Amino acid sequence: MSSKSGCVVWFTGLSGAGKTTTARELLQQLRAVGIKSELLDGDELRTGICKGLGFSYEERIENIRRIVYVSELLARNGVITIVSAITPYQEMRDYARSVIVDYAEVFVDSPLEACERRDVKGLYAKARNKEIECFTGISDPYEIPDHPEITLYPEHGSVQENARLVYNWLKQASYLNSRKEEMV
Repeated sequence: MSSKSGCVVWFTGLSGAGKTTTARELLQQLRAVGIKSELLDGDELRTGICKGLGFSYEERIENIRRIVYVSELLARNGVITIVSAITPYQEMRDYARSVIVDYAEVFVDSPLEACERRDVKGLYAKARNKEIECFTGISDPYEIPDHPEITLYPEHGSVQENARLVYNWLKQASYLNSRKEEMV
């Protein structure tokens, strides 16, 4: 085992920024070398442990509180836990950082226009037509992270390259087992 056990790698950014796509690629890279890892996707969690929560400020805070609890539990048990959740308010990210001992924030910095172009679900159009309330980036703010460990620019690198940047950060921060690292 490495000098550190698990950790939480928290991907934040606008809807459609590429958080989950990059997080899934990172998960594949980690699992390819036998590293115990798990992905907690915000959209998927809203159908399970966060079911019934809406998008009001209070409900968003509760959503993140639940994700923080589960991710910290996994990390405490030696799992590299990847979270992909918009997490629009700095207060939320500060809370995650205060609770999770080994926390790394990854800001997926994609311009709003690019996110809207990639929006296959049509959520941005619905938000602009006021069919969706409290939509991050349109009718609800996204506060740019104060101090992420990593900032990714999806428009300037492939998904694989961006995931590799995070992988390399984990390696440098001693979260990856050196014996398994030799296999890469």
